[in-house]
Amino acid sequence: MLDKKAILNSNDLPQEELTIPQWDGILFVRTLSGSERDEFEQSCISKRGSDKGVNLKNIRARLAVLCICDDKGKRLFDARDIEALGKKSAKALDLVFDVAQRLNGLGAKEIDELSGE
Repeated sequence: MLDKKAILNSNDLPQEELTIPQWDGILFVRTLSGSERDEFEQSCISKRGSDKGVNLKNIRARLAVLCICDDKGKRLFDARDIEALGKKSAKALDLVFDVAQRLNGLGAKEIDELSGE
């Protein structure tokens, strides 16, 4: 049976090495913490008046900022970097986004749930 200490000390944020040809190098993409996942999901909800929808603006960069890390799992970017990262190669961001989606169980179903569909 797990206890509090075992849960809090577990290494449950796996990461994956990823080659990005457009950036001529290797980086790591990691799993989100629960708080980071909530932050990302909140950023995807768009409210305009009584309308609720999905905010897709810079979605790849928003997720990449939360998931790109060094080999120790420490994030390389923060929210201030979203706009700048969003101006980088769409193809490179797609590579990161695809791995981040897979590692974090984020797919079309989850996006639909955010939009209330």
